[in-house]
Amino acid sequence: MGIINLTPDSFSDGGKLTTPKKILAQAQKLITQGATILDLGAESSGPNSVNVSLTEELNRLQPALNIFQTNKIFDQVKVSIDTYKAEVADFALKAGAHIINDITGLRGSPNMAAVIAKHQAKVIIMYSKDPTARTTKAETTYKDIIQTIVTFLKQQTDYAINQGIKPENIIIDPGMGAFLSTIPKYSFEVLNRLAELKQLGYPILIGTSRKSFLGGKIQDRDLPSIIADTIALYNGADIIRTHNPEKHLAVITTLNEIIRN
Repeated sequence: MGIINLTPDSFSDGGKLTTPKKILAQAQKLITQGATILDLGAESSGPNSVNVSLTEELNRLQPALNIFQTNKIFDQVKVSIDTYKAEVADFALKAGAHIINDITGLRGSPNMAAVIAKHQAKVIIMYSKDPTARTTKAETTYKDIIQTIVTFLKQQTDYAINQGIKPENIIIDPGMGAFLSTIPKYSFEVLNRLAELKQLGYPILIGTSRKSFLGGKIQDRDLPSIIADTIALYNGADIIRTHNPEKHLAVITTLNEIIRN
């Protein structure tokens, strides 16, 4: 899954994709690098981010959706929309998107699950220590972080199914970095124990790309991201969300060869 941020304030690459031409070029680049899913986000959720109105989020998203329609991007790859607003999800799914990536785990909008069910779309349900999309820097501690995540994801996936979302359309994400805690050890523990999430029976998405728990400067985090994601893949991750699909694809190919042999 390649990341396309349509925001001015995303921590790694905010403010770079300011025109439809640049958005299309980035999408085509990610596809060439091996991405089979593109994840579009029009509202930053990191620490110190601010609320974005429904109108503003739609205004940021619409040029991307229009250029994707014109250039048949929806036919080339799956397109995911990173949003917690049901109105944005409905708009994007009508335009041709395939997946809703809800970092609030269906807590951000009471109508989100119903909208996804109506479109028979896929949904990514993510664990976060915070109930809203405004991620905090809290140094949250856990007695057993995997059990906490499993309990939450079981509750939210059951809710999704009760709202009409098909089980085969559900993907789970345990969260990473500040979504878990600003104490780095918890992110590494989740990576090491990721296989325990398989008990839930859903594909697992992992997003470590350039997150602060990896340490160092943002521009130096691609290699640590690849190492973290390699651990995740070895322990059962099905989807890797990344700024850098090309290098990740090489790792995936090599890892698959090792596992087969």
